[in-house]
Amino acid sequence: MATITHVFTIDHVSQMIGEDIELLQAIVSNDDNLSYGNIISVHDGTEEAITALTDDGIDELRQMLAHARRSAEKWSDFLNDFVSDPDIIARIKARSPA
Repeated sequence: MATITHVFTIDHVSQMIGEDIELLQAIVSNDDNLSYGNIISVHDGTEEAITALTDDGIDELRQMLAHARRSAEKWSDFLNDFVSDPDIIARIKARSPA
């Protein structure tokens, strides 16, 4: 494994790949959803940790989302599996072409 020299905050990743921040937060809230080491928690002394992704984590996330969007049914199943808030699911579905 290559040495990690930089990471991207989840907020920045959301902007980079054009995805809903709450969707990404729901996915990375369980660190088993991406390969070990691709989700980084940055602690800055406050009570909240900042979630960040490695380059490989961003690639894996993009692939996961592309795979889920192969059909409307798969996309709906994916959202129901990863997002617990029905309002967020409805907003994402309204914004998504799939």
